[in-house]
Amino acid sequence: MSVLKAKLAPHFRLRVPFESGKYGSRWSNKDLDPVPPEKRTWGSIDYWAYWCSDMLAPPLAATVSSVMSLGFTARETIPIVFFGFAICSVVITLTGKMGATYAVPFPVIVRSIFGMYGSFPAICIRAFVALMWTAILTVQAGNFLQRCLEAIWPSFIKFPNHLPESAGIDSAGLLCVFLYWFIQTGLAIMPIEKLRILFWVKGVIVPPTFLALFLWAVIVTHGGGELVTGKYKLTSTYMNTAYSALTGLNVIIGLFSSMAVNMPDFGRFSKNRLSGPHQFFALPIIGEIGTLGALTPIFVTSAHSYMWGEFEWYMPAVIAKFDSRAAKFFVSLSFMLATIGNQVAAGTYPFSNDVTGMAPKYINIFRATLFISIFCIVSTPWNIIKNAAGLLAFLSGYSCLMGPLAGTMVCDYYIIKKRKLDVDQLYTDQGIYWYSRGFNWRAFASFVIGFAPLLPGFAKSIEPTLNVGGAWKIYSFAWIFGFTLSMLVHYVICTYMSVPSGSIIGEAVYPLQRGDETPPVVEGEEADSKTEYVAKEKEIGTMV
Repeated sequence: MSVLKAKLAPHFRLRVPFESGKYGSRWSNKDLDPVPPEKRTWGSIDYWAYWCSDMLAPPLAATVSSVMSLGFTARETIPIVFFGFAICSVVITLTGKMGATYAVPFPVIVRSIFGMYGSFPAICIRAFVALMWTAILTVQAGNFLQRCLEAIWPSFIKFPNHLPESAGIDSAGLLCVFLYWFIQTGLAIMPIEKLRILFWVKGVIVPPTFLALFLWAVIVTHGGGELVTGKYKLTSTYMNTAYSALTGLNVIIGLFSSMAVNMPDFGRFSKNRLSGPHQFFALPIIGEIGTLGALTPIFVTSAHSYMWGEFEWYMPAVIAKFDSRAAKFFVSLSFMLATIGNQVAAGTYPFSNDVTGMAPKYINIFRATLFISIFCIVSTPWNIIKNAAGLLAFLSGYSCLMGPLAGTMVCDYYIIKKRKLDVDQLYTDQGIYWYSRGFNWRAFASFVIGFAPLLPGFAKSIEPTLNVGGAWKIYSFAWIFGFTLSMLVHYVICTYMSVPSGSIIGEAVYPLQRGDETPPVVEGEEADSKTEYVAKEKEIGTMV
C-alpha cells in the first residue's frame, strides 16, 4: 500500500520514467545518457549542413552591420569576418570532439570540468542566452511569414489593426508570430536525429537564396554601390584603430560563441567521432561559408540605399519593398527556414539539453522544449525588442562569459585530463567528478579570473554613460581575452597549485560502440538503487 501511495505522490507522477535512464541515478535519463550506437548516424554532410544552418541566418546581417558601424568599409569588414569565423571554428571543432568521443551532450561533459553540482552555474550561463534569443528570433521569423502572406495575398498588407501602439506589435504581426510559433514548435519537439533532415533542406535552399540576393544587389548597383566601394561609411563614434578591429572581431566571434560551447550536443551523434578526411577541410570551409554569407547583407543593404535612398539592415523591411511577388515569397520563405534552423541549432535544442541536465528526474528534452516554446509567447518578445535596449546589449555582450567558459573546458579536457574521461562516472554521486561537495573550485577560479577583468566593460556595454577607463579596451576583444586567460589560469592551478588527481585517469572509459554487446556495469550504490527501483516499478504495476 505504501508503494501505491508513492506512485500517487505529486512528485512521483511528475518524474521522467526512471527506466529511461540506464544508469539508474538522479543524474541520468534517456536524453542525457550516451547516444546508442545505432543512433550515431551523423556524417560529414550532416555537420556541414548544420554549420550552414547556424551561419546562414538573419542574425548574421545584424552582426555585420555592427562591425561596419565601427567605421569599416565592406573591404575592411570581410577579413575581420573571415578571421572571426576561423577562430570560432577551431573551438567548435575542439568542443564538438568532446561530445563525439563520449556520445554525451554539453551538460554532461561539463560535469567532468566543474563538478556534478558545479555544472549547474555553467549550464545556466549557456541556457539563458539561448532562451532569450530564441524568443526574440520568433518575432523576426513572424515578420518573414508576414512577407510571405503579403506576396500570396497583397490585400494582407492592409490587414486591419485592432491593437494600440503601446502593444509593441500590430494585429497582422501578432497573427504571423502565432502562426510561425505553431510551425516552430512542431519542428522543435521532433527528435533531433530526425531534424538533421531539416538542416539538409536548409543547406540546399538557403545558400542559393543568399547567392541570388548577392547577384541581384551587384546587378542593380552596377558593382556594389557606395557602401561596398568605400565611398560611404556608416556613421561611427569609434576611430578606425586596432582596438576597433579587435572589437569587430569580437562581435563576429560573439555571434557563434554559444555554438562553440554547445557543439557537444550535436557532436554526440557522430558515427565516427568526428574523425575522417572531411575534418581537414572543415575549418576553412566554415570560415568561407560565413565570410561569403556576410557579403550578402552588405551588398543588399548597399542596393537598398541605391534604390530607396537609405540603409536598411533588417531583412523583412528590405523584402517588403520588392516589386516581384514571387521574389518576395521565395526569399521570405527561405529566410524563415533559415531562422527555424538557427533557432533549433542554437536555441531550443541546446536549451532543452541544458535544462534536462539540471533535473534529469523531472525534465527531459520534450518537456524543456515545450517550456521554451511557451516562453517565446508569454515573454512578449516584441516588447523586448522595442523597449529593452539594455537587455539586447546584455545579450550581445554575452560572449565575454562564453570565452572564459570555453577556455576552461578546452584546457581541462585536452591538457589536464588528456581527453581521458570515465563516462560512467559522469552519472554517479560521490564519484571521481564529485570533487569537493560536488564543485570543482579550480574550474570556477579559472572562469572568474578570466571574466573579472571584462566586467567593467560589460557593464559599460549595457550602460554607455559609465566611465570604466582602460577596462573598455580590454573588453574590445573580450572573448579572445577571456578564453586565453581562463585557459592559462586553469593550466597553472591544475598543474602547479592543486592537481585534481582523483579525476585524472590512466585509461578512458567509453560508451558502447558498434559491435559491443555488454553494457557498462555501474557498481555500488547507483546499481543497487537502480535494481531496487526497477523492482519497485514492477511491484507497483502488479498492484495497480
